[in-house]
Amino acid sequence: MTAQARPRLRADARRQAVLETACLVFSRSSYRGATTAEIAREAGISEPILYRHFGSKRDLYLACLDHAWETFREEAQAAIAADPLKCLGVISDRYMAKGKRLRVVDLWIQALTEASEDSVIAAALRNQVREVHAFFAELIRDGQRRGVVHADRDAVAEAWIFVGGGLLATMDNRLGGMLGDGLQRVRESRRAWMLATP
Repeated sequence: MTAQARPRLRADARRQAVLETACLVFSRSSYRGATTAEIAREAGISEPILYRHFGSKRDLYLACLDHAWETFREEAQAAIAADPLKCLGVISDRYMAKGKRLRVVDLWIQALTEASEDSVIAAALRNQVREVHAFFAELIRDGQRRGVVHADRDAVAEAWIFVGGGLLATMDNRLGGMLGDGLQRVRESRRAWMLATP
């Protein structure tokens, strides 16, 4: 469909569509490599309309960071609701596994490059990584309360290892699977270390 043939969306639906398109464009390119013209074209809108919803490319990128984290958090909470006893493994897999979707850690890798030159992106990245860490730490504590996670595991330290695992998985993916079966072995080893019950 051409941009003219697409049905007209309400402002909030159009903003969401632009955001989702931008996340895809940023994930396959980079913050610097993606252009607002490209994002607008793929979203089927003009650049002026894009700028009505997002004041700058940076604002759009930061919104993508928030959107990726919000999407992951919603999926994690659904996993907790579905099976509180087995959710830790499901959430860990969802955080690290690569598919045809954007992961929050994919954008983190890009944001690290920008962080040295853009203090706003650096601050947003710091805050989000801390928020993700706090989420994992509380998830581990909850598992300990339920007797699923070994009681003597340090939730703060283990949560940082979870955060690092996603970054390792992203590196592995971007470098063409350099770890071979090593990434799966890491996951299995971590499960055995964390879980009180197999």
